[in-house]
Amino acid sequence: MNDIRLIREKPEVMREALAKRQMDTAPVDRILALDEERRAKLSELEALRAQRNSASKEIGRMKEQAQRETMKDQVRVINIQIDALDTLVGELDAQLQEAMYELPNIPDADVPIGKDDSENVVIKTVGTLREFAFTPLPHYELGTKLGYLDFERGVKLAGTRFYVTSGPLAKLQRGLIQWLLDHHIARGYREFGLPFMTKEEIMLGAGQLPKFRENLYHDVERDAWFVPTAEIPLTGLHMNDILNGDDLPLNYTAYTPCFRKENLAAGKDTRGIKRGFQFDKVEMYKYCKPEDSEQELQNMVADIEDILVQLQIPYRVKELCTGDLGANSTKTYDLEVWAPGIGEWLEVSSASNVRDFQARRSNIRFRRAPGAKPEFVHTLNGSGLGVPRTMIAILENYQQEDDWIEVPQVLREYVRLDAIK
Repeated sequence: MNDIRLIREKPEVMREALAKRQMDTAPVDRILALDEERRAKLSELEALRAQRNSASKEIGRMKEQAQRETMKDQVRVINIQIDALDTLVGELDAQLQEAMYELPNIPDADVPIGKDDSENVVIKTVGTLREFAFTPLPHYELGTKLGYLDFERGVKLAGTRFYVTSGPLAKLQRGLIQWLLDHHIARGYREFGLPFMTKEEIMLGAGQLPKFRENLYHDVERDAWFVPTAEIPLTGLHMNDILNGDDLPLNYTAYTPCFRKENLAAGKDTRGIKRGFQFDKVEMYKYCKPEDSEQELQNMVADIEDILVQLQIPYRVKELCTGDLGANSTKTYDLEVWAPGIGEWLEVSSASNVRDFQARRSNIRFRRAPGAKPEFVHTLNGSGLGVPRTMIAILENYQQEDDWIEVPQVLREYVRLDAIK
């Protein structure tokens, strides 16, 4: 959530941010009108309460019963007016908050201006694309040919966009998750085992609701939401907390399955395991002081790059332009791996600086010293990594001519295999 004082005092900053994001529908004018009306009604409410307090004191000093009764009647009228105004202010509060939830974060000044993902900027490309002496197969053909990737049984069990892994491919999937967690722990991240569902207030605080309501799975009976990413419960861990500034930064990591409806046009990106309604992901998350968040973003990107270097998979780093930036983010880097079988660069991680956007929504603050005024923390998140697309890159880059797959050296201890045949 943005600071209402900034919108009130410098609405042009918010309008400029929306223009950079190629947005013109966010309710800045409505927010200003609601804020002005709310403050006016709140002032009236406070004046009435002061009037009531004064009248109550006056009643205590009155000796004549008739005067006392007259003043009591006046207080009753004031109470009715207070109740009505109190209700109105509450309604205006709710409307203002709902409108504020519609506003995205303000992009950093150095984020490239662009209309959509076609104008994202490639920062660097690392590694050499492998030259094959044969035509590399896409993962969905290779996995089914080996008998370890089963789309038919995925559909049988859960419907379209689900699949089943088995045997050594299931071991690769499990081993990759464990290695990713161990990698982050070795670099100073604290692991959490999290619920795979959260309350609505946690979704709101992390910025998933109301914007992404249509893409989320919801248990209506319990009013609980399946997590679309571990970022959500990792944000909620410190909702309404005041952290010790000396403990910052806090570096967290967690594995969860992720559930998203991923509503796409028929046939678009649906072949293979590139997109699914359920997928595994290891998440990275940071809480830090405001002045440190830009450096912490660079640190997070470096941690992700180290994973890809160790996997020996060609990758590139892209900075997202304003038109492709997520609603919560002020700056985002995507890391993409090369998948030679399908001939695509696949995003396996997106690392973002959210600054105080989630902290305001979730009321997460810190004190620089005992007794100091609490300040909002900055939060950052990044995929470390998305498992299905990482597996695509492994299968397609490490495939051999006679349809077997070499297991990357760093994963052999975890998978306990040198090859998948």
